[in-house]
Amino acid sequence: MKNPYLSQDFLIRWSQHTVSTMEEGIELALKNAGTAIESICAQQPGEMSFEKTILGFESTTRELNLAWGKVEHLNSVNNTPVFREVYGKLLPKVSAFTTAITLNPRLWAVVKAYAATPEAASLTGARKRLLDELVADFTENGADLPDEGKQRLEAINAELASLTQKYSENVLDATNAWEKIVTDPVMLDGLPESAKAGAQASAKAKGIGSGDKPAWRFTLHAPSITPVLQYAKNDELRRACWQAFADIGSGEKWNNTDLVWQILALRDEKARLLGKKNFADLATARRMAKSGDAALHFVEDLHDRVKAHFARETAELESFKVGKTNGAAAPLAPWEIGFWAEKQREEKYNFDAEAVRPYLPINGVIDGMFAILGKIFGIKMLQRATIYIDPETGKSETYPPASEHCSDGFPVEVWHPEVKFYEVYDGARHLGSFYTDWHPRDPKRGGAWMNFLHTGGPRPNGAFAPHLGLMCGNFTPGLDGAQALLTHDEALTIFHEFGHLLHHVLSEVPYESLSGVRVAWDFVELPSQLLENWCWQKESLDIFARHYETGAPMPHDLLEKLVKASNYRAASATMRQLSFGKLDLELHINYAKLKGRDLDEIWNRDLADYQIPSTQTVPSMARRFSHIFSDPTGYAAGYYSYKWAEVLEADAFTRFLKEGILNEKTGHELREKIFSKGNSESPEKLFHDFMGRDPDLNALLVREGLV
Repeated sequence: MKNPYLSQDFLIRWSQHTVSTMEEGIELALKNAGTAIESICAQQPGEMSFEKTILGFESTTRELNLAWGKVEHLNSVNNTPVFREVYGKLLPKVSAFTTAITLNPRLWAVVKAYAATPEAASLTGARKRLLDELVADFTENGADLPDEGKQRLEAINAELASLTQKYSENVLDATNAWEKIVTDPVMLDGLPESAKAGAQASAKAKGIGSGDKPAWRFTLHAPSITPVLQYAKNDELRRACWQAFADIGSGEKWNNTDLVWQILALRDEKARLLGKKNFADLATARRMAKSGDAALHFVEDLHDRVKAHFARETAELESFKVGKTNGAAAPLAPWEIGFWAEKQREEKYNFDAEAVRPYLPINGVIDGMFAILGKIFGIKMLQRATIYIDPETGKSETYPPASEHCSDGFPVEVWHPEVKFYEVYDGARHLGSFYTDWHPRDPKRGGAWMNFLHTGGPRPNGAFAPHLGLMCGNFTPGLDGAQALLTHDEALTIFHEFGHLLHHVLSEVPYESLSGVRVAWDFVELPSQLLENWCWQKESLDIFARHYETGAPMPHDLLEKLVKASNYRAASATMRQLSFGKLDLELHINYAKLKGRDLDEIWNRDLADYQIPSTQTVPSMARRFSHIFSDPTGYAAGYYSYKWAEVLEADAFTRFLKEGILNEKTGHELREKIFSKGNSESPEKLFHDFMGRDPDLNALLVREGLV
């Protein structure tokens, strides 16, 4: 029987993808990819062509990419000790293999030889883009290095893979290791009923507490800790939760301090080896920013534009607390900021964020999102029944669609009972399918993300192969089998990840490496952040914000309060994101100057202008900054891209504000000119094609009331 990891089947048999078959599957995929690459290396000048050489090269790692993609996905959603052990053995091998591709002199000679042919010179459009990007991939990844340089680069990449995986494991383990058990209900004063019920259910699941002596369990997962920091009146409970979260990556057992400096040192050495002055220049060379200095200037310029607003918001919050406590004016403790900010928002706008939850049941949000974006993009989303098969016992259970909009067919296998499966259609054309997995589990990493498994698109015979992707999150789970009631932030996240998903599924690019989300890193967040806008407009909120029991739309006054409160402390939210981008870029641009410094000092002193003043120093974000340290590259020297893309999407959304929130013509243009194009053209051109001009950098500040 063929190893399941090597299966190219569109629908994946997850129960067969066990730890016991993983090593064999990846070893075989590496062997097959090596053989395929050797066949490209053996090409003679007279044999070379775009199809045989360039598309032939693109196909060499397709099997490996899918196999390893499934492994990486399972590592994200089911990182058990047994899985982690085998994954740790395979990761260096896969990293070494992928590094060696662009360092292979025979392969590079073939690519260069083809690039010098008359046929290559005559290429246009996406074909020319594919060749240009491939040549850039080779040169940027060391193809022209001398042998000793190539050997060192291979060693660096292997070590980076190992160190960043260890960093990620430390964050996950530290997060899962902490819990706060409360047995005194007085400590829960101020917490919403949903948060108390979730904490009690969490304790019950761990065998803690009883009917006579209830207990409440709080963890560092966002659905548990966030309401504590926002609503709990008990200062000690908030302090304990905040301190534990801030200390992730610190302490003796899961300390990431040394790993941070080791990773930074290797990245800096890699950049210099490849002819760049720092890692930020290496990472941004083919992005819209073009250089680390340009990215840093963007962050610092935006900081200067909002710092006066930020200072005003900080002073107002301090004064608000004084007015409520009759205390002396002083900076807040870090565990007080979220609490008093929520109190101020409630009073300023007469708005309680928890009042929105009943109108945001997860199934209703998803169905409404499908309706809105289905209309805008001319597509429809249908849910399939799913089946979960326990890989150890073989027992199975089938789950019917939760949506009335469903498609026929046998149940699709999933990796966990909570996972759902959907199909996307344009008329009768199957554009793609995707999984969703929305709630936290101990072996699952935190945060929210989108990923892809199969890349489809137009085929040479005129057919269209569907895409396959997934969306994951860590949202507040429902209780006792009921559907989850989301916060507005969680609804925003679903729209955000669906933007990434549609960027993949709506791709019409015929070449895999140019398809979907494989775009410049500071452009990739444009589609995702753009879709968040539909969570703030009355016309779209009326469609999906409906009561979970009655189906009644959100009352006008509550909806109005939600929208009015949208820019509450906008400068503080902006400054928080800029502080992350500034830290990221400073560490990667100025590593040589900063190495050996205390991470907490850098965070609290060097970035003081980006921080809300508080009563004590705060542990550095660097020790738990998974975006930039849990992957050899990831968002490293690229966290600025969230704000960069936010500028782009705020500007792009002005078309919908002028032409209609649900305007199908505008939506068709957005789909055709940005979502379908992938990396087949430059991001600058794609944006210009949609807007008819270059970006307006003030659009974001205008939207957030910061000008």
